[in-house]
Amino acid sequence: MDVVKATVKGQILIPASLRRKYRIERGTPLRIYDGKNRIILETMDRDPVEEGRGLLKTKGRILKSLTDDRKREAKQ
Repeated sequence: MDVVKATVKGQILIPASLRRKYRIERGTPLRIYDGKNRIILETMDRDPVEEGRGLLKTKGRILKSLTDDRKREAKQ
């Protein structure tokens, strides 16, 4: 068990081992609950679409292709 201290602003440092285990990175949304004499942090489900954004380096070609397909379907 790790012991952490709160800063003047009430911030705490989550130990690196737990950040790796729960894939907590800068900007990761966390839910916080007030329990019986405890504070509970919970990682939120990640948006798979947002997580995959920029994964494929297509420079917009896929989006253009999808848009063109939709236009062709609309004309039929």
